[in-house]
Amino acid sequence: MMLKRKKGFLFLISALFFVLVMAGCGSDTEDADGSENEESGNNTTETEETPEVEAEPGEYEDGIYFAEEDGFSEDSGWKYTATLEVEDGSIVSADWNGANIAGGDDKDTVSANGEYGMVENSDAELEWHEQAELAEEYLLEIQDPAAIEYSDDEGHTDAISGVSIHVVEFFDLAQQALNNGPVGRGDYTDGAYHAEQADFDPDSGWKYTADLTVIDGYIVAADWNGVHTDGGDNKDTVSANGEYGMVENSDAELEWHEQAELAEAHLLETQDPTDIEYTDDEGHTDAISGVSIHVSEFFDLAEEALADAQ
Repeated sequence: MMLKRKKGFLFLISALFFVLVMAGCGSDTEDADGSENEESGNNTTETEETPEVEAEPGEYEDGIYFAEEDGFSEDSGWKYTATLEVEDGSIVSADWNGANIAGGDDKDTVSANGEYGMVENSDAELEWHEQAELAEEYLLEIQDPAAIEYSDDEGHTDAISGVSIHVVEFFDLAQQALNNGPVGRGDYTDGAYHAEQADFDPDSGWKYTADLTVIDGYIVAADWNGVHTDGGDNKDTVSANGEYGMVENSDAELEWHEQAELAEAHLLETQDPTDIEYTDDEGHTDAISGVSIHVSEFFDLAEEALADAQ
């Protein structure tokens, strides 16, 4: 009887030891797996905390995309734009264009009309608008503006047959447009718009003009200028040459053409010539920093010019 109890007691001790050992092994296994899971969990957490990656080609959100350069080239006077249309996640149309600082026709139109003269004035085999079309077609083919390879720092490429112009501006803008997301088209009809005052000012002899360029429905260029009753250079040129003498002959801090540029920039920002508040009946405003001249003439002419663009 004593022997049976002893054997039973030993069996119980052995069983208890076995359970403890297995629990310890389970704990070691759990720690090891837990360590791996924790590392995996950290990776998952890092992925969740990382900002969303840009849409892959074929996964873009449907809509109209648009981007433009921040300013006009000091050398050429042009500013590039890019418009993309996405359907079913893919880029189905692309337009590379440009606007001039003086307003007027867009670059596609100027080139197609023979006024740009790329073939005539260089060794190019195709006009600018024709090369731009090839760049657009290439983007539709590759579906990814970041996939273009350049042959030099100026942004030329050997990837598109027949294209000798630098194309980096277009593909950079296309990428920027896609990153920004669809914005739709602007409120205006594409084209060049002009308006001018009916008469010359009897005191100053100047008559103001406004020239606007609309691409993808957005005002992308605006030029406020003036012509004199005696002929000669326009007001922008006279001011830039130092002949107008606004700073010298008044308490203005900027010359007339510099203040005009600020008024133009305000219109490009607001996209609405009526979105301006005047401080007096002469058309001065506090809405544009650095501008002390009266600006109502420009915004009134811009509104008149855009009347046909609604």
